[in-house]
This record gives sequence, C-alpha cells and structure tokens, in this order.
Amino acid sequence: MKIVYSPRCLEYGSPFHLEGPDRVRRAYEILRGLGYRFVEPKPAGEEDLLLVHSREHVERIRRGNFFDPDTPAYPGIYEYARLAAGGALLAAELEGFSLLRPPGHHAGRSGRALGAPTLGFCYFNNLALAVRKLDLPTLIVDIDGHHGNGTQEIFAGDPKVRFVSLHRAGIYPGTGWDSGPNFVNVPLDEVGDELYLKYLDRALRRVGAEECEVIAVSAGFDSHAGDLSSLGLTTEGFRRIGERLAEYGKPVFGVLEGGYIGENVGRDLHALLEGLQGRA
Repeated sequence: MKIVYSPRCLEYGSPFHLEGPDRVRRAYEILRGLGYRFVEPKPAGEEDLLLVHSREHVERIRRGNFFDPDTPAYPGIYEYARLAAGGALLAAELEGFSLLRPPGHHAGRSGRALGAPTLGFCYFNNLALAVRKLDLPTLIVDIDGHHGNGTQEIFAGDPKVRFVSLHRAGIYPGTGWDSGPNFVNVPLDEVGDELYLKYLDRALRRVGAEECEVIAVSAGFDSHAGDLSSLGLTTEGFRRIGERLAEYGKPVFGVLEGGYIGENVGRDLHALLEGLQGRA
C-alpha cells in the first residue's frame, strides 16, 4: 500500500504542543526503513474544502482570525491543512494511507462539532472531504481513541455513509455516547485487544458494514496502551483490526488522526496495513 507523505507537514508546530512534527517524522523513518513507497500530494482546492465545510469556516482558517487553545493559528496553517486534506484525497484515489498532519476528525461543518470545546488539533476534516468526493457508499471506521465528533456531525443522516467510532469514554470531546440510524458509537474503558475486537465486530454488524463499497479508516494510534487515550491496544491488536476490515474484500484507504508516541505510530501503522493487505 502506498503512503501519501510530504516533509512539508513537519514545518510547523510548537515545542509545547502535543501534536507536533516529531510523531510523524519518527513514523515516516520507520516505514521508510521497512521499504514503503511514498507519494507526495497536492493541496486540496477550496472547492474540495467546501464539500464538507462552511465557507465561513474555510475563511477563518485562511485568515487565521480564530483563537483555539488546542488548535493554534500557526503561520501558514491554511496551506498545511490544505496539504493534509489533499493527502486524504490522494489516499482515496490510490487506496493508500495519508501520513500527514494536521489530523481532521474533530473538525465539523463550521468548526467545533457537537458542542466540543475546541477543534481538537484539527482544521479541516481530511477523511470526510475524501469520502464526500468519492461519492460512493462508504463505511468510515474511526479507531482513534477520541470520538470522531466532526465526522459524525458531517455525515449523520447521510444515506451513503455509515460511521463507526470506538473511543475512550468520558474524555475529550465529551461526545459519542449515543448512536443513530447510520452511525454507531462505542464508548469504552481500557479494554485491551480481545474485548476491543469483539466490540468492533458487533458495531460493524450493527451498522451494516457489508453493504458499503469502500472502507475509510480514521487511524488514530492514541488508543495504543500508554498513549493519550489508551484503550489498551497493542501493535498486534492493530494488525487484527486490519485483518478484520480486510475480510469485507472492499477497497480501503486511511488517514492519520492521533497517536503521540512516534515509534508506536510507525509500528502500529505497519501492522494495520499488513492486516489490511492480508499479510499477517
């Protein structure tokens, strides 16, 4: 599976911010050492951003005239966020994986989603605009340890999209307790691989995953044991998640969300991709 990547995504950040370039740099170095092929994306156009976001939100990010304690208005952030969005578009086209930052699943139509207090390190919802542009019946599986509140807000009630999120209960963004006609939320404690996979199987059956034509993975690795929103998962657990999704025999693409221990991100992503490709 090809990895979409650009070193430009390492150019911004703050030494005091958890979502920094080092996590992606270390993951890239691990994957490069394993022989993965990398392709560079083009930035998403404004017309792509407007597929899922309001014009007002796009303009706020463009101008940098917003204050968010978790999601700073870094110089040039509009261009970096467009590049990450473009990475998701290319990953969908190639059936690959976008290893770019900033992440996206907390960004809703007009910014903060479902009453969340901040944008949660996210500017544009990268995966959501790639799914919208594909315009195919799609299953989104969000394995980040935080609820994908922005993705849920964007696609709730959309007959072409089904959304599953397994996440740590009671932490940021404070959402993801209920389910709806086309989305299933599974709030969890630190359950470990075996229970996690059982809950995943149950959620996939409940949402009717087999009826979709494409699978899109919001791959956050902060659910790894010891990371920010640990669900007790191991690297082998991520491999088994990939194997489970591969059983559907559908085209798959993914994007990076959270995961703040760079070595784990690289190893976990490799395991997930091996599972998706049936190379256990």
